[in-house]
Amino acid sequence: MNEYNASEPIDFNTSELKLKGFKVYQIGTDCSVIPTYNRRDFYKISIITGESIIHYADRGIETNGTTLFFGNPHIPYSWELLSESYNGFACVFTEEFLRVNDRSESLHECPLFKISGTPIFYLSAEQKTFITSLFQKMIVEQDTDYVFKDDLMRNYINLIIHESMKMQPSENFFRHKNASSRITSLFLDLLERQFPIETKDQPLKLKTPQDYAQNLAVHVNHLNRSVKEISGKSTTAHISERIIGEAKALLQHTDWSVADIGFSLGFEYPSYFNNYFKRLTGTIPKSLRM
Repeated sequence: MNEYNASEPIDFNTSELKLKGFKVYQIGTDCSVIPTYNRRDFYKISIITGESIIHYADRGIETNGTTLFFGNPHIPYSWELLSESYNGFACVFTEEFLRVNDRSESLHECPLFKISGTPIFYLSAEQKTFITSLFQKMIVEQDTDYVFKDDLMRNYINLIIHESMKMQPSENFFRHKNASSRITSLFLDLLERQFPIETKDQPLKLKTPQDYAQNLAVHVNHLNRSVKEISGKSTTAHISERIIGEAKALLQHTDWSVADIGFSLGFEYPSYFNNYFKRLTGTIPKSLRM
């Protein structure tokens, strides 16, 4: 069993991806590794043929055939590949890349990327052939020096989006078996939606289990029990790991001061952030910039 998980490390340069705004790559048992990303700045469209289970927010779907998936960076998901043989393509891109002006519709409003939407489609043989051909064209074009390459890539991505909107989304979702599983998924979804941090002027709003419990309209003790039962880790541990992960990304990929990074993550004073970071990582924030 292979787990294709959006939280695993990326095998290509995230800074380059952020700069260009898109990346297209092939997936398959003949590839050395499946590229994924850990800083969730990017939307994803992928097509995979094989048997799998896709876990998305508090839902899951079993697939066997060719599946087209639309990943929202604000919603946790993972792709559990069950078959020994699988193949396909994926494209990751930023909203800024796809939106050429402020009048363009936000991807948050697109039915394929809405938090309440259904992002998984089964493809017929004809649909598979057509969608695959678009990915193959993007693979060829992304390394060319064509002056209008970005416009061409946007056209291919938009064509995939509009062709998919003509399809009926899969209705074979299964719900989690109990309340603990559901509340844990909703907590992880809400946690992921707090990131990435886009500005140093608006500090992180939800920082404690109590904050999350209040937003989810449950008692904090119920939230803590559920998360521990399902994930094996405490609510506090999940929050801390996500904050530290974001802190490392900001330290490595921005020129913000350590004080600004700490403030953006909800620490009123730099000393609080330094002590928190050192307690959880064994080193000080500045060490990541040496």
